[in-house]
Amino acid sequence: MKNSLTNTTPSGRDIQSGSGGHNEFRNLISHFWNFFDNPTADSDLEPKIEVSENKNSVTVSAELPGIEEKDIDVQISSDGYLSISGEKRHQSEENNKGNYFSEISYGMFRRTIPLPWDLDYDKANADYDDGVLKVVLPKSQTEQQKFKKINVKKNKRSQENED
Repeated sequence: MKNSLTNTTPSGRDIQSGSGGHNEFRNLISHFWNFFDNPTADSDLEPKIEVSENKNSVTVSAELPGIEEKDIDVQISSDGYLSISGEKRHQSEENNKGNYFSEISYGMFRRTIPLPWDLDYDKANADYDDGVLKVVLPKSQTEQQKFKKINVKKNKRSQENED
């Protein structure tokens, strides 16, 4: 039996408990902030984002199928927010034989991603290929040196007790 209260994302999907619940909650928060950033944006156009990092850089990849390079705008603010915006333009086609059925979305979108790292914005670059935008932001020297490998050794007392 289903509860009378249902948790859903703005797109209407159920938020499931278990392995997918955390991701759905993060998606809900993302939709919330992006709504205030661009309340008229079509959620079908909102790009799917992947953020990854390695020792030297942070990479943000966005799926933008059907969008031309000239219609994409990428900006980063000094307080660490990366904004990807653009427009998927409608390509008109004449039809003399009847009606078309279309589920393809056209319009403007904007997606803002907080980046909690100290990054070197001046050295950032972006590439767009086969519908995927890839933004690489190098970490600052300070950020790269924040972590130090610590070797783990067996406790000397433990060694004495074993003898």
